[in-house]
Amino acid sequence: METQHSTDSVSNIAAVERDTGLSKDTLRVWERRYGFPVPLRDANGDRLYPSAQVEKLRLIRRLIDQGKRPAKVIGASTEELLALIGDMPDSSAAATANHSMLQYVRLHRSAELAAALRQALLKQGLQRFAAETVAPLNEAIGEAWMRGEIDVSEEHLYTEQVQNVLRGAIGAHIGAGTRPRVLLTTFPDEEHVLGLLMVEATLVAEGAHCLSLGTRTPLPDLRSAAVDGGFDVVGLSFSAAYPSRQAIDDLLQLRAMLPASIAMWAGGSAVKGKGKRLPDIRVVDSLADCVTALAEWRVAHLG
Repeated sequence: METQHSTDSVSNIAAVERDTGLSKDTLRVWERRYGFPVPLRDANGDRLYPSAQVEKLRLIRRLIDQGKRPAKVIGASTEELLALIGDMPDSSAAATANHSMLQYVRLHRSAELAAALRQALLKQGLQRFAAETVAPLNEAIGEAWMRGEIDVSEEHLYTEQVQNVLRGAIGAHIGAGTRPRVLLTTFPDEEHVLGLLMVEATLVAEGAHCLSLGTRTPLPDLRSAAVDGGFDVVGLSFSAAYPSRQAIDDLLQLRAMLPASIAMWAGGSAVKGKGKRLPDIRVVDSLADCVTALAEWRVAHLG
């Protein structure tokens, strides 16, 4: 059932998630919103994906990792997607990121990768580590995945090791922060955690008090946590795989649920450049902009 390359083979949703790196929730959202993929159904009503659709989903994921919007590429044919990939110029990220770390990922050398990450953290400090090591490495990993140089398991190895190092470093700051009190999470259809961790690392290094709920928090639970916990800011992260229109709708819904005294910050590929459509929500364009947003909040509220 999980063989992908035979013309008459099909895969269940768990196999497609493993193969493409697209979450089950993302696949369902795309099916509902964009009309693709179009799964078959087995006798129990469970989704089954033909191999041609899985191949197309792989290409879409590669383009999204390079900054394309789902709405712009999901409707394209496989041939058009291949042409888009062929037309995309290489960036310098792979050349400037630490070559040895990429090699550790390719060779499945998780211990060496973890050690190299920890060494970079010690040299750079938490904030610079997030901005100058993790951010370009994320881009380089995405480019390598797009070119077929690494597979999903290697991407997961990288993500796991970066998460471990970031969480450990963030943990050393717990209890040391002051205002604002920032509550960090993602919406239920967003399970990518690296962006959230990088924001948390940036803010705690600036002395903010951060609490992360992790990913996929339902809106009513998020509202309760923010209000009952006395938080000043709710921060949300969106990967490129999250539909922009859904991100805007969900953010506006949460904004209406929260008191005006609680600020909202949103960042990530799905909301970049969407500030005009998100009144009373601070769209954060980069890690450096997180620091700017923090400074602006402190000037406005602490003097």
